Amino acid sequence: MKFGVVVFPGSNCDRDMMEALQHDLNQEVIPLWHKDKDIRSFTTDDCIVLPGGFSYGDYLRCGAIARFSPMMQSVIEFANRGGKVLGVCNGFQILCESGLLPGVLLRNSHQQFVCKNIFMKESSSDQDPALKIPVAHGEGRYFANQATLEELEMHRQIIYRYCDEKGNITGAANPNGAMHNIAGICNRERNVFGMMPHPERACSAILGNEDGRQVFNHLFGIN
Repeated sequence: MKFGVVVFPGSNCDRDMMEALQHDLNQEVIPLWHKDKDIRSFTTDDCIVLPGGFSYGDYLRCGAIARFSPMMQSVIEFANRGGKVLGVCNGFQILCESGLLPGVLLRNSHQQFVCKNIFMKESSSDQDPALKIPVAHGEGRYFANQATLEELEMHRQIIYRYCDEKGNITGAANPNGAMHNIAGICNRERNVFGMMPHPERACSAILGNEDGRQVFNHLFGIN
């Protein structure tokens, strides 16, 4: 499996993502510049990653300008053909702005930037343990109208929810006020994934946390 990591002006987690994928997970990684458009070397078995950061300075709304970059036009076409796309933090915001995922990411309910380890769990399983994954965002509160939330629940598109260390989904475990404790979702076709937590920051034994490996295994079958 090959991963392309898009680099926007203002991206600051692109190197973290490349390092985790290439050196911790032993995957082939190719950086993709935001002004380029050619991703013909990627097949639908590969994955394009939109990393975290502050694309275009987060002017207007987070991800609103990046959505119109030349590379994103190719990424949208790639996703519509069935190619895999992962957006983390700012990448999740870009996916929502581009219409590849429903809903929006709003300012955190407490109106403060949050940077800490949180716990989250796979939404489809009560048996899997809670994963400790870092978050770092000011606009991570997932919001959607009631009809969209019902569709997400019905089609099992909520892939991760915030929880406590024991796996209990509670309001106290929610770091940003996201509706339904949503930490990550996918599209109905299950080839586009977005999440606010940073699994790439939890893939190395040197950092004392390898729970992020389970995220990449869950989504792409690699560990």
